[in-house]
Amino acid sequence: MTGGRVVIGGASGFMGTYLARRYRAAGREVVTISRSGADVTWDDEKGIVAAVDGAALVIGLAGKSVNCRYTPENRAEIFRSREVTTAALSRAIARAETPPSLWVNSSTATIYRHAEDRPMTERGGELGTGFSVEVAKAWERALFADDLPGTRRVALRSAIVLGDGGVFGTLRRLARLGLGGPQYDGWWPVSRARRAAGTAHYPGARRGRQRFSWVHIEDVARIIDFLEEHPELEGPVNASAPNPVDNVAFMAAVRRAVGARVAFPMPRWMLEIGAILIRTETELVLKSRWVVPERLEAAGFAFAWPELGGALADIARRRAG
Repeated sequence: MTGGRVVIGGASGFMGTYLARRYRAAGREVVTISRSGADVTWDDEKGIVAAVDGAALVIGLAGKSVNCRYTPENRAEIFRSREVTTAALSRAIARAETPPSLWVNSSTATIYRHAEDRPMTERGGELGTGFSVEVAKAWERALFADDLPGTRRVALRSAIVLGDGGVFGTLRRLARLGLGGPQYDGWWPVSRARRAAGTAHYPGARRGRQRFSWVHIEDVARIIDFLEEHPELEGPVNASAPNPVDNVAFMAAVRRAVGARVAFPMPRWMLEIGAILIRTETELVLKSRWVVPERLEAAGFAFAWPELGGALADIARRRAG
């Protein structure tokens, strides 16, 4: 980790709070930006300019969670929250007398297509279609829209981030209730409205064979450290552990991590009903995300947790401690 001020936009979420705590523990100055409860709010344009001016690193994480039902209102807010906050950081950096040398902005590995045939890399990966993919594309367009010659920009295409909270917290609770079995895709009626909105999920991998790309939260932090130290890296970078698994193996690892012995497979119809009840979407578990970190590994980055079992065991130890 290098020194200098770190500015975190979207600091109130799972990843933002982890990074802020980690940088402060390392003795770095941290300025947070959020809608409320932060050093600066998103409507304070002068405050954002002052925060990024002279900073060493800007991290953009803001955006409404996609863990919701894709209603027209939620879809609009998912787009707006990412585009507006990313544009605010871009304007501030453009106005800074001493712009930050590095801006790392969230993107998502969901930008790639449903992949069962081969892994997706930054160089050879194929972008997908549909609502979630368009969100990712818009997020990256906002990051690279302006001419910022003094600032290197990285779109961090993150896989599912595992830590004490976030997605793993939900899966841990399900496993303890006996609902930690593999999640099976299958037929489900798709409305005309969903087809038009790009939110329809069509049957893909069968019997839990959809790929699950993941990354330990501490490895995400270490990747950002690595990006600070490697000025040759810019543009899209996949933040994903090098050993993705399929859904069957992933859910088995979750059960082992929490000591759950009973597990029932979850067919598509059951997942759809459950998603309606808890206000989320089945795409989050049924799309096959097969992503590998080609650029990071080529640059020499070594993952602390390259294997899923070790990553989940570490998270369990941290929670117990």
